[in-house]
Amino acid sequence: MMDKTRLFLRCLPLALAAVACTAAAGDAQETVRQFLQEQTAGLPGRASIRVTMPASALPPCDALEAFLPNGASAWGRVSVGLRCPGERPWTRYVQAHVAVEGRYLVATRAIDAGQALGAGDVAARTGDLTALPKSVLADPAELKGMVAVNRVAAGAPLRREQLRGTVVIQQGQTVQVIAGGPGFTVSTEARALTRAEIGALVQAKTRDGRLLSGVADEEGQIRMAQ
Repeated sequence: MMDKTRLFLRCLPLALAAVACTAAAGDAQETVRQFLQEQTAGLPGRASIRVTMPASALPPCDALEAFLPNGASAWGRVSVGLRCPGERPWTRYVQAHVAVEGRYLVATRAIDAGQALGAGDVAARTGDLTALPKSVLADPAELKGMVAVNRVAAGAPLRREQLRGTVVIQQGQTVQVIAGGPGFTVSTEARALTRAEIGALVQAKTRDGRLLSGVADEEGQIRMAQ
């Protein structure tokens, strides 16, 4: 019985140290998880977080802080810093993966370059947005007045850089410039100084030399801000 007691007392510090290391690792993992949950709170989708702790034990810390390195974001694979202030400060990094389940748009058929896009040309899909280009489109309203810059394959995600607005005003073209307010609308003719797509800001010069600016609408007119 005495030998068992001595063995127990000899092993107790090791057991307590193992428990302490396990608890410290668990605390660090939870700190990283909570930090990433805060960072992903405003993302357009449901985030799931996986944290991979290092094989070596972290030093003990009573006030652990998590942070992202400069330029990093909580998106896809990311390295998260752990910082411990105090008399013996230290910094370590752990690996994590943030997946964001959300909606995006794909082409329902092959779309040729220069073709205008309509609601029937796209469909919504759901998947991990971090595995797709950040410029992928999610809102069909963003397709209004857009044409394909190059060919888009059927089933391919739609990206902003693949689209441009429909050109409705050419440089040198005579256009109507419309201004209005509560209860009135006035218009005048002017010469467009640049070409413009739907929704783009464009300037025009009137016959008497005045410079006017506004937004190109779908009818090829310039609408001045009220």
